[in-house]
Amino acid sequence: MGSLLSPGGGDRYDGTVSRPLRIALLGSTGSIGRQALDVVRQLPERFSVVALAAGRNTDELARQVAEFRPAYACAEAESSVLRDAMAANGTRTLSMDEMAVAPDVDIVLVGTAGAAGLTPTLAALRMGRPVAIANKEVLVMAGHLIRRAMVEGGGELRPVDSEHSAIWQCLWGEEGNAIRRIILTASGGAFRDFDDARLAAVTPEQALNHPTWNMGAKITVDSATLMNKGMETIEAMWLFGVPMEKVEVVLHRESIVHSLVEFSDGSVKAQLGVPDMRLPIQCALAYPERMPVPPAPPLNLAKVGTLHFGEPDVARFPCLRLAMEAGRQGGTYPAVMAAADEVAVARFLDSEIGFLDVPAIIEKVLQDHDSTADPDLETVLAADAWARGRAQTAVPGAVR
Repeated sequence: MGSLLSPGGGDRYDGTVSRPLRIALLGSTGSIGRQALDVVRQLPERFSVVALAAGRNTDELARQVAEFRPAYACAEAESSVLRDAMAANGTRTLSMDEMAVAPDVDIVLVGTAGAAGLTPTLAALRMGRPVAIANKEVLVMAGHLIRRAMVEGGGELRPVDSEHSAIWQCLWGEEGNAIRRIILTASGGAFRDFDDARLAAVTPEQALNHPTWNMGAKITVDSATLMNKGMETIEAMWLFGVPMEKVEVVLHRESIVHSLVEFSDGSVKAQLGVPDMRLPIQCALAYPERMPVPPAPPLNLAKVGTLHFGEPDVARFPCLRLAMEAGRQGGTYPAVMAAADEVAVARFLDSEIGFLDVPAIIEKVLQDHDSTADPDLETVLAADAWARGRAQTAVPGAVR
């Protein structure tokens, strides 16, 4: 299968543009959304915010509306503070699906978590719009549907995850050259050196303390279980058009090498940088240009000194194995895996289950599922709903 990434386009940046690129930012109050707004603040002549969508953090969204004065905004929750801010700035309410296809939007940045980003992504691609994608579950759940929508509509995907952005950048100028391997790097999360006994006692507070990256709660826990990296292998399979057998994971504690690509002649290219999500965000928004205003401090390899690499331990961290198996099997298994993980992580953060119950619940839900091959959107969403219900009622002690 071919890559989901199109060559893309865009005006060459020479310090002046006819008008700023107009962004619909979905998930504006989350970690990706806030860092995307930092990029906009740094380059106001290059980027503007036309639409903001958030979940339940309406106070933060109200502050963003007051600062950026978008034409459109929406949130899952109601709030008088948000209503007042929107009224004061002439901001109209549109759903995320409507924002994705609004005529005054140039690019959609999908920074939501979970299934919420799926239908806006499909809508934008079907109308030929570029999508900067930071939502893992969209491609995990429905990579085949995303592929179809992009081919039919002529849209474009630009990866925002640091690992997939690194691979994307390594592939610039490599059209027609065969990929032998894609190597995703993983920090290993907060508990990479824990044994089973210590893993069993992990608390939500410990899990939210990532050693390198500043991320949202769900993705930080996924990093600790290595589910995050497992989902990234499925994303890489769809984004870069390679089978799962050509996607590998290597532990890299320093998070300086963001990922690597090996080509058919044995040459390996890597993208390096200081860990800062603003760089891949800016790269996706500004493509094909590299802005003269770097969003992160420069990399000093002499100061870093040493880079370490190692093999992931799938026995201690079975979520990586579960995700890669789901990706290989395809059908509705990836959607079920992602939904079960979302529920299990929420239950862990609520102190309802233990850290090791997360992979146990996901595995049980996958075992109970009858997969459908080549599912349509309705079937994917039905599988997602079924898995959420099953994961919510699973009794931790009964699933090991």
